[in-house]
Amino acid sequence: MEVQGKVKMIGETQTFGNNGFRKREIVVTTEEQYPQHIMVEFVQDKTELLNNYQVGQDVKISINLRGREWVNPQGETKYFNSIQGWRIENLQNNAPQGAPPMPPSEAFEPVSDFTKEEHDDLPF
Repeated sequence: MEVQGKVKMIGETQTFGNNGFRKREIVVTTEEQYPQHIMVEFVQDKTELLNNYQVGQDVKISINLRGREWVNPQGETKYFNSIQGWRIENLQNNAPQGAPPMPPSEAFEPVSDFTKEEHDDLPF
């Protein structure tokens, strides 16, 4: 599944427990008739994926829905859901970073002296 929208907030990495469980949250605002503010968690080594993103960027996040069951001390069963991200992509600039921009078509000269012999240089 995927969530698309504009980054509203990126939290700091939080560490929990003796095992060093890490979690980082991002909130994405969807762009639809009734925008939704969706909080997505990135855990463990995936927390570092958010280092290259900033508030205001348009992103696409690949997610998994997670559900947990918990029985409280009074014996009542509770259920919790979470949205866990595992990949994030920048949608504002789909060109690879570091790639030179493509020049406009006007920058290329049209071929004026094209002949069949010059065109047919394939060996088969």
